[in-house]
Amino acid sequence: MGSKKLQIALPILFAIIMALGMYLGYQLREHSGSRSFLSFGKRNNVQEIIDLVKSRYVDDVKIDSISEIAINELLSHLDPHSAYIPSSELKDVNEDLMGNFQGIGVEFQIFDDTVNIINVIKGGPAEKSGIFIGDKLLKVNDSISLVRNEKNIAEIKKYIRGVEGSKVSIELLRDNVRKKIVVTRGTIPVSTIDAAYIISPNVGFIRINKFGDRTYEEFMQNLEMLQKKGMDKLILDLRGNGGGLMSEAIDIADEFLDDDKLIVYTQGTHSPRFDFKCKRDGLFEKGKLMILVDETSASASEVLTGALQDWDRATIVGRRTFGKGLVQQQFQLSDGSAVRLTVSRYYSPLGRNIQKSYTNKTSQEYEDELMDRYNNGELENGSINNDKSKTFKTPAGKIVYGGGGIVPDYFVKLDTISLANIFKEMYAKNILNKVAYLFFLENKTYFKQFKTSNELVQKFSNNDAIWKKLLAVASKDSLVVNNNQVFKNEAINKIKFNISRFIFNNEGYYEAVNTTDSIVMKSLYLMGK
Repeated sequence: MGSKKLQIALPILFAIIMALGMYLGYQLREHSGSRSFLSFGKRNNVQEIIDLVKSRYVDDVKIDSISEIAINELLSHLDPHSAYIPSSELKDVNEDLMGNFQGIGVEFQIFDDTVNIINVIKGGPAEKSGIFIGDKLLKVNDSISLVRNEKNIAEIKKYIRGVEGSKVSIELLRDNVRKKIVVTRGTIPVSTIDAAYIISPNVGFIRINKFGDRTYEEFMQNLEMLQKKGMDKLILDLRGNGGGLMSEAIDIADEFLDDDKLIVYTQGTHSPRFDFKCKRDGLFEKGKLMILVDETSASASEVLTGALQDWDRATIVGRRTFGKGLVQQQFQLSDGSAVRLTVSRYYSPLGRNIQKSYTNKTSQEYEDELMDRYNNGELENGSINNDKSKTFKTPAGKIVYGGGGIVPDYFVKLDTISLANIFKEMYAKNILNKVAYLFFLENKTYFKQFKTSNELVQKFSNNDAIWKKLLAVASKDSLVVNNNQVFKNEAINKIKFNISRFIFNNEGYYEAVNTTDSIVMKSLYLMGK
């Protein structure tokens, strides 16, 4: 009997306790003034001002935009790499590192106010639906016109991309004939490996454009493929690689270093030291290794390069790297936005932090540091004023430095021809790529005879036809081009390289470019020593 009374009384007792707890909690919340999990008892001045503007300002104000300005201003006073990401941009930012996106699988550029397909991803929805390079997009879903409007590339992407399995109607123009194609969107893999091939007998070449979610996996697949082809020396190209996921760079470093060697460690005021060490037997612990870097190699690229230089495992060729030694962690905010906050610094195995100075500098001055290197002659002669207080010695006795990026073992000067004003104008108006695209479309049948990009570059000799096309396109865009032979040769080569991309994709492009690339040529020379 007592047991039955207890069964009835217990739920009632629990209900009373819960109600009392909710009441007390509400009263405490009201008296404390706290309105959220992350709030403190005392509101700060920023929140008070925002509330005042919201409730008392003479006009309606978008509070979200004020908050965003305040956040960006705050972060700008911390360091150059802490950043606020609005909820509207977060998906695209995260997608950039995920190694895939949802859409139809095309690349396009706008020439003469028309959206032109310049690449169709193999095996993707667009290819399966019969879309080809050279097609011009006119409409999306019967109503959204893409011809002669002010839409930019980012806006057009939003119209074409969408959830996997959804359909999009595309109206296009092919050989002056209008066609309507319905494409079912899918998940499109985006490789972070631009090229992987045998560049010279027994020498492999791999170029990584960033460190994304699948970079290590892709790297291993390509490394194994090259080893099966007889590779025992490797050139790893990290130029232009601005970083990404540090974990992927660490995993790749593990393939080159033996035992339980330290790869990198991180440490911050609120983050205790954490060591990242080798965990497995590497696939390429022996054999000559060259790492190519330049002033745009940053962050995770510098983690990988620094580890291999500190352990004397690789020869570094090129120019001083960017100099980013700060680690960001992404925190999700309640409104769907996020902040990437610098939480620690990373240090190479010898204890080097290669972050360049940002104190007493605006964000623009920080970014302009690369142009300063050009103006002071560093990119042409390699002269650097290293901080002698940040000197380190590798196990082999080589002197390396901390602060301001990683200095290569062998310097190769910047090709300043490409920085001539005429090229800058051409890049701004996208003329070189436009000429390559138009010339390729006009001569598709002719180009079918070439089986490799190297064959195209070596055997294609109708340079006059390319030059005439360039003059015609440049004239249409009100750009005067002179007949300087050095410029002429450089422009024709660049157009050939771009044609190679249309035929042989990114790998073909880099195979072609590498035939005249001074840093690649230097590394091949060093390989043979």
